[in-house]
Amino acid sequence: MSQLESFSTIYQRASERKGGDESLESLLTSSLTPDEIGQYKDAELLSEMSKKVFQSGFIWRIVENKWSAYEEAFFGFEPHKVLMLSPEQLQERASDPNLIRHMKKTMAIYDNALMTHDIAREHGSLAEYIANWPSEEITQLWAVLKRRGTRLGGNTGPYFLRAIGKDTFLLTGDVQGYLTSHKLVDFGFSSKSGLKQVQGVFNTWQQQSGRSLADISRVLACSVGDNRI
Repeated sequence: MSQLESFSTIYQRASERKGGDESLESLLTSSLTPDEIGQYKDAELLSEMSKKVFQSGFIWRIVENKWSAYEEAFFGFEPHKVLMLSPEQLQERASDPNLIRHMKKTMAIYDNALMTHDIAREHGSLAEYIANWPSEEITQLWAVLKRRGTRLGGNTGPYFLRAIGKDTFLLTGDVQGYLTSHKLVDFGFSSKSGLKQVQGVFNTWQQQSGRSLADISRVLACSVGDNRI
């Protein structure tokens, strides 16, 4: 592995590329506190999770425009109500022209409602479970979402976490390109060993800067490539 570049050097390069510190800082947002995340209803989390599943590989704006229809069709995403849907009812929703015709992603709503229900039964609520997860081990939470949920692998799980204000970095093309070109990862980004290495790099930058993982991820993306933050 190569010499780890300091975060201050990365920040300075990003600042120069974006036209100064003020311009760069305007692109950064604050994550929520654990107490704030813990206030979510699990139905809200299932809704946002399901939205990110449908937005993966699709035009985000179209999904947003249809989401009120999804809220109605899936009973406000109350997990116990979703779990009462029969296979025939799910098939009807997957064929509904007011929604998006995609059976596997529609089934993912049911599967992830079951995950939400099970985690709530084990830990009080999915919101509390996510809120209390330590940021220095965030890739392990990605792994839980991927293993216990459906269609939450890749960046879908992390995008969901970012959307609800949970502090996380993203492995965008720019971030992966940086880590690869600087030889900071010896394994694949989807492997347990590779994610452990990436987590270690981000933890070091967080210790240096005192910034959130989300902000570090955005600054890194702004320092290289196409700035996909």
